[in-house]
Amino acid sequence: MTIRYSKILLVASIALFATLTAFGNITDYGSNFAFVQHVLLMDTIFPEATIRYRAIQSPALHHAAYLLITALEALTAILCWVGAWRLLRLAKASHQDFNRGKNMSIAGLTLGFLVWQTGFMSVGGEWFGMWMSEQWNGVPSAFRFFVTIILVLIYLVQPDTDHAAGVQ
Repeated sequence: MTIRYSKILLVASIALFATLTAFGNITDYGSNFAFVQHVLLMDTIFPEATIRYRAIQSPALHHAAYLLITALEALTAILCWVGAWRLLRLAKASHQDFNRGKNMSIAGLTLGFLVWQTGFMSVGGEWFGMWMSEQWNGVPSAFRFFVTIILVLIYLVQPDTDHAAGVQ
């Protein structure tokens, strides 16, 4: 039973993290928007970088990207909260039911991984050269986030048994 509650709490902790991230993006739009805007403008990467042609100059696209990021973070939070709730309701169920009940949590954790690994590391970090910026480099933070998320996902998908849950 301890393992099941552990999995539920870890999914809920990722839900809380994604909630706070989305909440911060909504309530402190200007500060957090500046991050996205500078990454897309590529105005703080190495002066001699030859990838500046990738920069996006359109303020409308900056806002669209920021809203998309915030929406995906919020969706990650929602999926993880719903997933944690479903797992909590199934904590004393059979291992088959508990394992089937992981789908929403798996979806939320997968989306969170994609947001921070694909969105921030691949697109922001590599395509837009975010790693070159001393001021707007979110690569180390994104790495911490997606590694934490993938570790929770790996732990969650490990099959649960009735023996582990204390079900006789």
